[in-house]
Amino acid sequence: MTHTSIAPMPAAVRHPIALAALLVLAAPGAALAQASAPAAPAPAALPTVTVSSSGLQLGVADMTTPTTVLEGDALVRRREATLGETLNSEPGITSSHFGAGASRPIIRGMDGPRVKVLSDGAELHDASTISPDHAVVSEPLLATQIEVLRGPSALIYGSGAVGGVVNVLDGKVPTAIPQKGLEGSAELRANTGAREGAGAFSLTGGTGNLAVHVEGVARDAGDYRVGKGWAPEGEATRKVLGSFNRTNTGSVGLSWVGERGYLGAAYTRQAAKYGLPGHNHSFEGCHTHGNHLHCGAHEGEEGEDAHDHDHDHDHGGVPVVDLRSERFDIRGELRNPFAGFSALRLRAGVTDYVHDEVEGGSIATTFKNKAYDTRIELQHEPINGFKGLIGLQTSQRKFRAEGEEAYVQPTVTRRTGLFVLEEYRLGDWRFEAALRHDRQTARAETSDIERSHNGTSASLGAVWKFTPGYQVGASFTRASRAPSAEELYARGLHMATSTYERGDASLRSETSQNLDVSLKKTSGDTTFGVSVFRNRIHNYIYGRTLDELDGLQLLQYAQADATFTGIEGQVRQRLTRNLGVTLFGDTVRARIAGGGNLPRIPASRVGVRLDANWNAWEGQVEWVQVARQNRVAAFETATPGYGMLNLGVAYNGQLGNGTPWQVYLKGTNLTDRLAYAHTSFIKNAAPLMGRNLTLGVKVAF
Repeated sequence: MTHTSIAPMPAAVRHPIALAALLVLAAPGAALAQASAPAAPAPAALPTVTVSSSGLQLGVADMTTPTTVLEGDALVRRREATLGETLNSEPGITSSHFGAGASRPIIRGMDGPRVKVLSDGAELHDASTISPDHAVVSEPLLATQIEVLRGPSALIYGSGAVGGVVNVLDGKVPTAIPQKGLEGSAELRANTGAREGAGAFSLTGGTGNLAVHVEGVARDAGDYRVGKGWAPEGEATRKVLGSFNRTNTGSVGLSWVGERGYLGAAYTRQAAKYGLPGHNHSFEGCHTHGNHLHCGAHEGEEGEDAHDHDHDHDHGGVPVVDLRSERFDIRGELRNPFAGFSALRLRAGVTDYVHDEVEGGSIATTFKNKAYDTRIELQHEPINGFKGLIGLQTSQRKFRAEGEEAYVQPTVTRRTGLFVLEEYRLGDWRFEAALRHDRQTARAETSDIERSHNGTSASLGAVWKFTPGYQVGASFTRASRAPSAEELYARGLHMATSTYERGDASLRSETSQNLDVSLKKTSGDTTFGVSVFRNRIHNYIYGRTLDELDGLQLLQYAQADATFTGIEGQVRQRLTRNLGVTLFGDTVRARIAGGGNLPRIPASRVGVRLDANWNAWEGQVEWVQVARQNRVAAFETATPGYGMLNLGVAYNGQLGNGTPWQVYLKGTNLTDRLAYAHTSFIKNAAPLMGRNLTLGVKVAF
């Protein structure tokens, strides 16, 4: 299968206007097309891919804002150990990059709670929104499709997702009885950069009205090597110590499937152990004096300087995260439940998440998150041309940290949201409107402080297919995001990110106004997709650095008006029936009102890709250039630019019984370039991986 993703967006362009010129002048189009298109005797339109998270089961071409969908062979080639790294090369998307075990998607410069991660429409509950060193409990090797909705257009999933929504589809709850009674897949892969070995399987069987699904993944990766020229002080190796990652995930699901729908449940357990590179124990004992940091003993007190601590327990090794997550999902859909309504959908889940940070063989800090979430959607039949749905979403999260780095007191967060989504089609036009109201209550158990926030959000969008193969889309969204419990109540040392964090219980809700305009061409020898956006946020909440001492930063959650402006897109030109070339790029500029830059904003990227296919073979080679990022916030350092050469090749075959199989080889950073991710808190301690070759084989039956 092919995909409609927007490819890896490199970057050597520093200005949106310059990037726009490149994308427009590179060819008569720009591409929302596949990275590797199938051979065709004549120009053809891209295949329709359903976007599950659209609410109304729309195709990509009907979306009012740019949407990336990775599925089929393209997803197989893109998948990495974490969700962030899997999506990192898509336009407008980067990752937080925290070694090899933790990496969360960053969309248009926004991360954390502003990017909502879903599992088939249900919110994932882990600790990844709290800190970038905490993993997302989603396994890319088990995903059947990954959807990314940019900007706050996906209001039906929460007004707080002003950056966007990532929806990971899987098959752990069967929705149909296999036609042959049994179907599944198996995959094995290995790489050289971290000497990783990984295997995954998926199996669904059924008879009558009952279907059963089992799946699993095992991964074992060592410390990875970085590019040439990296020599950390006191180290003779190019490996990032503590960048190993060992993961095991398993799931079993059972469904009753009838003519009008299904109802099923699944139990999923994930266990992982990964290192925390860059963890600095020299900061133990550091504290604040007003808005300044102080490390070591005060005058007249016994003690040692923070840099000369002699601890009773061994901190010579890198701390290890020992993660365990258990989740119970219920999913169901009933078509034509009663008069006037075409579908009733249910998503519910209970999560028990815990991870220990182990240092010197002992547990130093434990993070726990017990949560539940429920989501009900009711889609109505067309009324005077309007088609839409109404819904209710509610969740509760009990978060607790215990031990040395319990910088956030125990909190209980409750959210309730009501939403409505409507569409109207008129000739070549499609209009869409959404409205959502949310209420959040966050209570700190230790201090017994409770804060409540209410917010109403709305969006309006339109798509005009003004001539065959061409369309223009525009959307305007006004969204409200309540501050997270961590932004309200954090206080203490966080050595994984080398910060001392302070929350502010008086923070108010953010209010964003986002304008997004896109132009697409979806058929012919030239295909393209270009989008420009501007997001103005009143009372934007961010970690403002007030002081820095020997690498430790005092981070205060504060509010200021901010503006995010950017462009992203790609253009593909088919050269022959077997050959095509694509130019792609993205850039985002994030500034605070009155002057100043926001921290850890991705650098601009631009790249070129040549793709080819011949009989059962397909391949691509690309060069991605990332610009130097010197638009930095206070106490933040600039990051040098770099270029990367990547290559991929795959062969598709069939066994004697017609069972399809694929063997693939991909190479990344083939020139072994030393590269740093500006979005990472530990960019200098954990650069990006150096030269890496991945070999894999997959069989579907």
